Amino acid sequence: MDLSHSIVCNMKCNICSKKSTFLFEELILLKYKVKFYHCSSCDFIQSEDPYWLNEAYLEPINIYDTGLLYRNIFYSKKTSILLSLLNLKNGRFLDYAGGYGVFVRLMRDFGFEFLWHDIYTKNLFAKGFNWPHEKVTAITFFEVMEHFADPIKEISKLLKFSELLIFSTELMPCKLPNPKEWSYYGFNHGQHISFYSTTSLKQIAQVLDLNYYHNKSFHIFSKKKIPRLFIYMLKLQRFGLHKFLLNKSNSFIEKDSNL
Repeated sequence: MDLSHSIVCNMKCNICSKKSTFLFEELILLKYKVKFYHCSSCDFIQSEDPYWLNEAYLEPINIYDTGLLYRNIFYSKKTSILLSLLNLKNGRFLDYAGGYGVFVRLMRDFGFEFLWHDIYTKNLFAKGFNWPHEKVTAITFFEVMEHFADPIKEISKLLKFSELLIFSTELMPCKLPNPKEWSYYGFNHGQHISFYSTTSLKQIAQVLDLNYYHNKSFHIFSKKKIPRLFIYMLKLQRFGLHKFLLNKSNSFIEKDSNL
């Protein structure tokens, strides 16, 4: 990894506003040479101003996202556990940037009143449950943080509608992962422009006066504190804990099936 330009080439960090230094340059969408920068203060990696995004989102669900269905099933179980432990079963929820609506459909089948919103993608699986831009109990947004050019600004927008934010993003596997060895950079589709460590996510929480928790790639920003035991119990998703915590009521399943 060539860091020879780090002294002379820098930009302002989009999280802590301190200096980010040049890290590497890579080809985006097989055509644009794009610089990436690293902030040594909050350990955040960001691209230069992402002028190519309109082209990158011509296909909002990129062809390289082969884990879409597995991810929705995986996070629906973890989210069900968390909301059940927090006694929020009767709340109203939003899946922001919800793609085709798979996650909303799964959560409604579990009995949670989830709504959908996405400005780029067509709602295929949760029709009739669009979000009316009202406050909700919690907001989920999975595989979205890496798409934010200005994370502080985007999280601040979401906090106007809920004080509990549940999201996913892959943490950097090591200090400054090599661009040739970490596929999450996503150079071919060009939609990933921000990359985080626990340090950078804790910095966001500090700036916005939030509590931060995580279980690997599953993250939580919350105004209220959450018992650490609940975060630990998220690991039990693999043993079917969500099935034991969910209420037997099928009211939403029955209501949706009658549409």
